[in-house]
Amino acid sequence: MKVAFIGLGNMGFPMAGHLATQGHDVTVYNRTAAKADLWLRQYGGRKASTPAEAAAHADFVFTCVGNDDDLSQVVLGETGAIQGMRPGTVLVDHSTVSATLSRDLANILAGGDMAFVDAPVSGGQQGAQRGQLSIMCGAEEVVFRQVEPLLACYGKTVVRMGDVGSGQLTKMVNQICVAGLIEALAEGLYFAEKAGLDATKAMQVIGQGAASSWQLVNRHATMLADEYDHGFAVDWMRKDLDICLEEAAELGINLPVTAQVSDFYREIQAMNGGRWDTSSLLRRLKQT
Repeated sequence: MKVAFIGLGNMGFPMAGHLATQGHDVTVYNRTAAKADLWLRQYGGRKASTPAEAAAHADFVFTCVGNDDDLSQVVLGETGAIQGMRPGTVLVDHSTVSATLSRDLANILAGGDMAFVDAPVSGGQQGAQRGQLSIMCGAEEVVFRQVEPLLACYGKTVVRMGDVGSGQLTKMVNQICVAGLIEALAEGLYFAEKAGLDATKAMQVIGQGAASSWQLVNRHATMLADEYDHGFAVDWMRKDLDICLEEAAELGINLPVTAQVSDFYREIQAMNGGRWDTSSLLRRLKQT
C-alpha cells in the first residue's frame, strides 16, 4: 500500500518503520526535518515537506502527534493532510486526543468521501519498537477491515471498539486504570521501604499473586533505582488525564482517583519533572 505517516516521535518513528519493513511504500513527514532524515536513513522511503505533500499519493494517511491542536494543524491546516487527500483515502489517527475532535474530523473527511479511524495505542515506546502495541479503534466496520492488516504490522491486539470516538474513549479507560495502578505501586514500594522490607523481594512475591500488574512487573526495579527515563512522560500523562476528566464531566460522573493522581503529576511538573516517566510518582512521595 502507499501510505503517509505524519509524526515521527517516540511512537511514530518505529510504527512507520514497521510499515516500511513489511513492504509498504511509506512517505513520512515530521515537523523537525532531521528526524525524518534519520528515519529515511534507517528505513528508506521518502519524506515530504508538508503533511499535504505526504498525503498526496497515499491510500492511507497515519498521524501520531501530541494533542488536539497538533492534530487539527496537521490535518486541517493550510498545508494539512486534507489538502492532499483524495476521495477514498483513509486517515488513521494514533494520537491520544479528545473523542470530540475525532468525531469532528470524521465528519469533515466524510464530506470529501474520505474516512477516519481513531486508533490510539497502548504499550509504550517499547511496544512500538517490538511491534506489540494494543490498538483500540473507532471506525465503521468496512473501514476498519481495510486498515486492520496495516495495523497488524505493529499491533499484537487490534480491536474495533465501535464507531468513531470509541477508540479514544477506550484509551481514556486505559489511562484511568494506569494512573491508579502506578500510584498504588508507588505507595506500595514506599511503604515497603519505610517498613524495613526488602522491596525487591516484596515485589517478587506479590508479583506472583493478585497484586501483579504490567506496571509492577516492568517498572518496580527502575522505580527502586530512582530512574525515571523509561517510559511515557508526565507531561503527556497530564494531558491525557485532562482529557479523561473533561469527558467524565461531560458524562456527569466523578473520577476521584484519576483527579487525585492528576494533581500528583501536576506536583511533579512543579518539581521540573515533566519529562520524567509516569512511574516518578514514587519520587514525589519521597520528596513530600
